[in-house]
Amino acid sequence: MEKIIVTGGAGFIGANFVHLLLAETDAQVIVYDKLTYAGHLESLSSVADHPRYRFVRGDIVDRGQVDALLAEVRPTAIVNFAAESHVDRSIDGPGDFVNTNLVGCFTMLDAARALHADLDAAHREAFRFLHVSTDEVYGSLGPTGLFHETTPYAPNSPYAASKAGADHLVRAYGKTYGLPVLLTNCSNNYGPYQFPEKLIPLMILNAAEGRPLPIYGDGSNVRDWIFVEDHCRGVLAALRRGEPGEKYNLGGNNECSNVQVVHTLCDLLEAARPAADNPSLARVGASSYRDLITYVDDRPGHDHRYAIDTTKAGQELDWQPAHDFAAGIARTVDWYLDNPDWCQAVTAGAYDRERLGLASEGAEAST
Repeated sequence: MEKIIVTGGAGFIGANFVHLLLAETDAQVIVYDKLTYAGHLESLSSVADHPRYRFVRGDIVDRGQVDALLAEVRPTAIVNFAAESHVDRSIDGPGDFVNTNLVGCFTMLDAARALHADLDAAHREAFRFLHVSTDEVYGSLGPTGLFHETTPYAPNSPYAASKAGADHLVRAYGKTYGLPVLLTNCSNNYGPYQFPEKLIPLMILNAAEGRPLPIYGDGSNVRDWIFVEDHCRGVLAALRRGEPGEKYNLGGNNECSNVQVVHTLCDLLEAARPAADNPSLARVGASSYRDLITYVDDRPGHDHRYAIDTTKAGQELDWQPAHDFAAGIARTVDWYLDNPDWCQAVTAGAYDRERLGLASEGAEAST
């Protein structure tokens, strides 16, 4: 049986990928996760009793733990989602990002190299190490243009720099040691199970409770948004059809400014829960969800625009995103409104939607 280790499988994108694997493949899925503030077994509760699912708690930085897991499982593939991912947190504490994103990736790569060398010829041929990365490694775009797989790296935040370093290690292990590596770089994800420090879930939950909807700067920063299910299908396509040593950009072809995203969320909330019927808005004197919008000081080093060219993934992986932003964001709003228990469970005692990434204290902000 195919055995796939998914590191960071209790996090946002990782959990969605695990759900996809169990629903649409015959693989045995082993989730390896440290369960930090953003990794939660609640995101995997619906598959907890699945016969092909197993959870192992552990840290990708711990070589002893990693070696023991790989020796026991002898996986046919490793998909590395494990990462610290919130830019604001990387501004406050870059060391954690270097440790997890760079040192952790190195640890996984080197352990995979040792495993790969010990496999017989057929299993060596089939083995894959896929590292999931971000478009933020490329830096910031002007008003036009797209990120391509050949775009030079120019990371502007500690988060992006730590992911860029990991990408370079992945490439080097493929070139130097012949490890069959794959690399995917995605645009901004949204959808179910995203920890509410990120823009979209934060705005949904704050708006529903009549809390401020803070937007950095003037809200003109642009992101290419990809529905998480589409991203996961792209990762699976790369795992199945990607050429070892290659990288693939996965984007949603949905560019929106931050303020456009927040306006869309306000309008969807108005349709789902009219402001006039929401006592939380009445308590703060707001007659509409858009009344909750506030503008706050921008994030240091805030990239202005990201946009991805998905041509290579379309041609070589036969992959395209299936959701436009209107369809994906409507599903997302419905999911967060329908799952308040999950939202409460993952944030309880750990995060009260306060602003991160600036010296000023006590202010709330979006990502």
